[in-house]
Amino acid sequence: MSSRILQFGTSRFLQAHADLFVHEAREAGQDVGPITVVKTTLGGTREGRIAAFISADGFPIRLRGYKAGQLVDDTTHVTSVCRALDANTEWKLLKAIFANETEIVISNVGETGYDLVAGEGTSTEIAPASFPMKLLALLVHRFENGAMPLLILPCELVSENGRILRALILKISQDLKQSEDFRNWLIRSVTFCDTLVDRIVSEALDPIGAVGEPYGLWAIKREPGLVEPLQHPCIVYTDDLEPYLRLKLHILNLGHTFLAQIWKAENRPSGETVREILSDLNVKQRLSDLYRDEIIPGFKARQLGPQAVDYVKTTIERFENPFLNHRLADIAQNHNHKIERRVVDFMKWVKGTNSTLSFRTLEAVVAARCGDAQ
Repeated sequence: MSSRILQFGTSRFLQAHADLFVHEAREAGQDVGPITVVKTTLGGTREGRIAAFISADGFPIRLRGYKAGQLVDDTTHVTSVCRALDANTEWKLLKAIFANETEIVISNVGETGYDLVAGEGTSTEIAPASFPMKLLALLVHRFENGAMPLLILPCELVSENGRILRALILKISQDLKQSEDFRNWLIRSVTFCDTLVDRIVSEALDPIGAVGEPYGLWAIKREPGLVEPLQHPCIVYTDDLEPYLRLKLHILNLGHTFLAQIWKAENRPSGETVREILSDLNVKQRLSDLYRDEIIPGFKARQLGPQAVDYVKTTIERFENPFLNHRLADIAQNHNHKIERRVVDFMKWVKGTNSTLSFRTLEAVVAARCGDAQ
């Protein structure tokens, strides 16, 4: 059995995102995959997920919500995963797969997944503790066993995730005084691409599988040496990720924060969801006015008006998904920080064009943030 893709992470997000996309590409006749799934952390409940991957003849992914104005509820039986293993207990097998079979690496190891562990070993005979050190050890083993080229597609929610992971691996290698030949191979033959992922996956199924929304995006930045591994309606290869990042950050995420501000300021029900607050027609109109009067004109100033108009329509569909229960109390966590990143940065980005647009509503959100901080 061979596996062309090695996936670090067992999350329900990856099941409903990369695993589903690869499955659908294979069903369309594309030569991609299958996938070996790797659990990277010690212990935890995901040991059961590994067992389910191994025993299951595929797993269900159910996409529910609005798509182009139509309510959909579709289930796909995903069969792109052929194998699953635990990096910490099956390290020798993982090294062999990484060195001899893998052509593409996908990762989604969480917000702290790039953190190192103090005192962790550097031997390649046992699995290092952290994901970056595991990846470095596997890359060294691959270099020593043929030095074949490799494509790495990180999916962590980190801006410039590919660039950051590449720089981290190179720094650790340099700190460990590994060979210059290895580092030259890493620079020349291992392609790290920045990516942006977007899909709400609201529920894990037992023992394996997931429920998510119909909308999905995997934007991959082209880098020298990139050979596009698969084609899919939800995958975009681009020379510039910034438009996709800005649309998500300043329409979807900013809209969430605007609704959270209304929820906080007006002492609305503690368990209220995005869908429920938008059933209040006054609130929905305020959000629509914000998008029409401030957000879309701002994107037009950045020559992204048509994309913003389309993305606003899609965002409202996502907010009103009758199958998702996205609580405003959760969105409101770290509220002031989110205002800075989503609202203040948007106004700065637009004003960088010398635009004279008025941001009355957004400035009121920022002023309320300042009031909270006092």
